[in-house]
Amino acid sequence: MRRIKAVAAVLALAGATLWTAASTAGAAPAEGPRAAVACPTGWGSGAKGSAAVGADHLEDIRTGQHECYDRIVFEVPGGGDRIGYQVQYVDRFHADPSGAYIPVVGGAILDIRVGAWSYDLEAGAPTYPGKVGEALPGVNVSGYSTFRDTRFGGTFEGQTQVGLGVRARLPFRVIQLDDRVVVDVAHSWTS
Repeated sequence: MRRIKAVAAVLALAGATLWTAASTAGAAPAEGPRAAVACPTGWGSGAKGSAAVGADHLEDIRTGQHECYDRIVFEVPGGGDRIGYQVQYVDRFHADPSGAYIPVVGGAILDIRVGAWSYDLEAGAPTYPGKVGEALPGVNVSGYSTFRDTRFGGTFEGQTQVGLGVRARLPFRVIQLDDRVVVDVAHSWTS
């Protein structure tokens, strides 16, 4: 009987030790020059979208680097929550509606479509200076952890299209905010 109690005590102590280790494994150190960051997971790499309305005009596209992901932002002032989007991985990037192939550098390609014009039909002037098949103006992704290339696909029927070359087929999320659409691509599948 004493032997069973001893084994039970050892198992209970081992379980408590494992629970403590597991619960503190992702915790940031209390001190030091740089605290550990818990990166989000579970975004997946499947297609994501919302109804595209063709809200207002795209005025800017910018990128940024974060500790866990690289980010591309589509600015659509006045668009509100009407800005639709479709984001998915594709084998090859083709401009819509021509179907023209546009080479995009990277291990994988995200086809991003945002429900906003890049051209003001009434004024007869572009609201975003992108040229079909060329890199996004003012965007330099060299040195990014995940992003490798950007290509402008053009605007058709109220949707602006961008090809985003990434290092590999990695998880991503899309955030629809007031006046912008944000696409974050994780640096890895695990954090």
